Amino acid sequence: MINNYQHKDISGAAIDLPVGKVVCVGQNYLDHIQEMNSIANEEAVLFLKPNTALCALAEPLAIPDDRGECHNEVEVTILIKQTLSNALVEEIDAAIWGCGIGLDLTLRDVQKELKRLGRPWERSKSFDLSAPMSPFIKFEEVKAQGHDLTNITFDLSVNNELRQQGNTELMMRSIRDLLVIISREFTLLPGDIVMTGTPKGVAPLVSGDQLDLTLLNQQFSTQVA
Repeated sequence: MINNYQHKDISGAAIDLPVGKVVCVGQNYLDHIQEMNSIANEEAVLFLKPNTALCALAEPLAIPDDRGECHNEVEVTILIKQTLSNALVEEIDAAIWGCGIGLDLTLRDVQKELKRLGRPWERSKSFDLSAPMSPFIKFEEVKAQGHDLTNITFDLSVNNELRQQGNTELMMRSIRDLLVIISREFTLLPGDIVMTGTPKGVAPLVSGDQLDLTLLNQQFSTQVA
């Protein structure tokens, strides 16, 4: 599969950064942990998506139709512009290009079976085109609007019905703390993306669904093919 994904800014212009890996954070909102009947971990739950998982949110979502339910998981995303390795929290802001919103598409039936067998999640979460990504808002613009990483609102509506709604102030681990933690496990490189966790409201997507996503004052739309 040829993937033409390119990081873009809010005006649609290409961002001069390579397309890297995606580091995802699980179980970072208590309400989602509760809806999944899971138990909160003492350590952050981290997993990876390859760059082949990335696609533009504006394009129709191509979800597998032969592997059971595919669920929405809407998340605030962070685009990295400087290398972070064993970083200190004071180094984090300078390494952030900007913020976006994305979907961690999840094959829930596949994931449940993998969990039952005690196996890794990648087959359920890291398949091609499983990380639709919005354009990114420059971090400087986010701060100029009076927002901080600890107070970013976002939501997802499906067919004009609100399905997921969150604010980063409700995270179990803040974005800055997450980037510090991740940098101790996986070096973050320019062009990498961090997906910071999803709030409650995960549910199946089906062909023809209209999705409307909001991040701060920006709105994005897509449709399931």
